[in-house]
Amino acid sequence: MSLHIHDTSTRAIREFVPVEAGRASIYLCGATVQAPPHIGHIRSGVNFDVLRRWLTRSGYDVVFARNVTDIDDKIIRVAAEEGVPWFAVAERNQRAFTWAYDTLGCLPPTVEPRATGHVPEMITLMERLIARGHAYASGGDVYFDVQSYADRYGSLSNQKLENMRAAADADDESCKRDPRDFTLWKGEKPGEPTWPTPWGPGRPGWHLECSAMATKYLGPTFDIHGGGIDLIFPHHENELTQSQAAGDGFARYWMHNGMLKIGAEKMSKSLGNSLLIPEMVQKVRPVELRYYLAVPHYRSSIDYSEEALLEAAAAYQRIEGFVTRAAEVIHDVDADAPLPQGFVDALDDDLGTPQALAVVHEVVREGNVALSRGDKEAVARLLAETQNMLDVLGLDPRSPQWRGTGSDLTPVVDALVAVALEQRKAARERKDYAAADAIRNQLTEAGIVVEDTSHGARWELSR
Repeated sequence: MSLHIHDTSTRAIREFVPVEAGRASIYLCGATVQAPPHIGHIRSGVNFDVLRRWLTRSGYDVVFARNVTDIDDKIIRVAAEEGVPWFAVAERNQRAFTWAYDTLGCLPPTVEPRATGHVPEMITLMERLIARGHAYASGGDVYFDVQSYADRYGSLSNQKLENMRAAADADDESCKRDPRDFTLWKGEKPGEPTWPTPWGPGRPGWHLECSAMATKYLGPTFDIHGGGIDLIFPHHENELTQSQAAGDGFARYWMHNGMLKIGAEKMSKSLGNSLLIPEMVQKVRPVELRYYLAVPHYRSSIDYSEEALLEAAAAYQRIEGFVTRAAEVIHDVDADAPLPQGFVDALDDDLGTPQALAVVHEVVREGNVALSRGDKEAVARLLAETQNMLDVLGLDPRSPQWRGTGSDLTPVVDALVAVALEQRKAARERKDYAAADAIRNQLTEAGIVVEDTSHGARWELSR
């Protein structure tokens, strides 16, 4: 079985067949940077990071574009409230998003374009649409004429034009031919940033920017467009419409992740129920938060609770415990060991992470049994399978992301704890148990848990 994914546009599971053999192109709608990210935002990053890793593991050369919307009404409003330039708000929050993606182990995108850096491409796209009779300038704005594309508009969200509400995205709706026409370009207003165009100065509309950036970096037709389910309409519908009306094939597959809720409400800044990433990684480690976000199927909704978060952390610790203990016995892991077929089948079936992680836990159970009976050959095989599966999911506890690198104090701590454990071992050998207990107690107070095993003492940071 090859990769099959749920395509929103056809509302069906389809086999993934790329535009170009051996190459997969993905565009993910990234952050609108008016505020720092909560875990609902970063869920999308984690879900599509798993997709990217799986495509890479499956042999594809992946080009992954994730945009930044660094100018829009919300950013301008926050800047006005704070009395700072709009670009200061955008820069501050983009840094917060980058930190959050990095902290949760998301691989850096191949390219991360900003909207404000692609105004020339947006102007070209508008010129193409006007020339084809699908857009018009009015009152300093530029609008897409939905009636000119009435037979196709609504295909992604499965709506009919006559049932759609007004776009309500312009200050003066009277400038539109039809209330459902959506804004491509907003004319200048006092105190707002502007860029010159043939129709007068102004700034980009939200939908226009993604079409311009996606096709610039991935080509007029590319493989996968992703984002949250809340973006299907109007954002992704409008992207698809304007791109195809201009003559581009645009995305062949549309993938949408489910929402993260608290109770019955979607997590949002306006509701005041945001759980920001710096707060969350004080409750659990970043790798445990990633596990929590990766376990549910990407299309399902998550109803957040701290109890569920801690259960996920405990489940990850069981996996980590096996890997840590097995690595004390097996020092060289076969990175080319085949993945269990059940794991492969799960991810090929619309990125089925719940089933894939069930396979991980089953292999870990087998590994613990092999450890208990001292079967090194089985431990080596099962450790390799476990680490290779976890690598695909971005959850391998032995990867540099989660172990730390030379830029932190990990090597120093390793060396100091090793000295303390050698002193404790010497004290026990001379039967000075009071001294041995004192060393262990000092390590405990420093946040280091010591466990005596058949292979000697091992330690880890307390959780």
